[in-house]
Amino acid sequence: MSAPTPLRFGLTGASGYIAPRHMKAIKDTGNVLTAALDPFDSVGIMDSYFPRCEFYTQPEKFEQYLHAARRAGTGLDYLSICSPNHLHDPHIRMALRAGADALCEKPIVLHPSDIDSLQDVEQETGRRVWTILQLRTHAALVKLKEQLDAAGDQGQKDVDLSYVTSRGTWYLRSWKGRVDESGGLATNIGVHFFDMLTWLFGDLKHVEVHTRTDTLNSGYLELERARVRWMLAIDESYVPQDLQAKGQRTYRSITIDGQEIEFSEGFTDLHTDVYRRTIAGNGFSLEDTRGAIETVARIRTLPLITPTAQTRHRLLP
Repeated sequence: MSAPTPLRFGLTGASGYIAPRHMKAIKDTGNVLTAALDPFDSVGIMDSYFPRCEFYTQPEKFEQYLHAARRAGTGLDYLSICSPNHLHDPHIRMALRAGADALCEKPIVLHPSDIDSLQDVEQETGRRVWTILQLRTHAALVKLKEQLDAAGDQGQKDVDLSYVTSRGTWYLRSWKGRVDESGGLATNIGVHFFDMLTWLFGDLKHVEVHTRTDTLNSGYLELERARVRWMLAIDESYVPQDLQAKGQRTYRSITIDGQEIEFSEGFTDLHTDVYRRTIAGNGFSLEDTRGAIETVARIRTLPLITPTAQTRHRLLP
């Protein structure tokens, strides 16, 4: 039996932090990256994966290539999107207009209304929009969800989410520090955790925001099956003191009813797992991501309130 014909992928945001994971996933699934786009030309990493990939720094030239390839019968099957968050929506539309499915990093869009609009474009073009929700494929979290689902309705769990991932001054001077481009800290850093929470514990019922600065967001959520105190920070001073003393600059913790959930390992191949699912037609859709996008959009705009003893995060004064 002959090997299947490789699928053709494109990529936007080729110089970004997350792009190599997509290149690896394309290669690991036996497919090929044929064209990439980025306004910055520091993309030598592509030579390690796809040295024959075409590269463009201008979106107009890139889109011109996509349509020419389509007319020649060599158009893309998928466009992988790793560009800055505010460009996700136009790049998804670029993919669908070029006859390709879109496979987009999170947050897939910044505003819930964009999901409705893109669903209309799916209907118009007959192509699909997929997203990367890799925590839903993490073995430890899949096992946890199975346990929660098997337990059924046992009331609300008490959950604490703490995520500190230190960043230098470059972060706030880049697009990631501009709310109109990144959506802010909860959107750019936290969206995958909010997706994980709604996936595990059900729809959002109530949300509070206690702190919203450039380097710290915190608040309280009530979901169908959980009460969640959460905090997200890019300032290493929020790492617990005993860990700081050991030189640790990151801290990731989720507790459920006081029990720590360990999932620090097992991240290496999650993008590849999502690619395999997507290619098989079992990927994560626009609708799958709606809950998280609605949550972070509310966190971005709600007025701040003072926490109570029951809703204040344990690491905060």
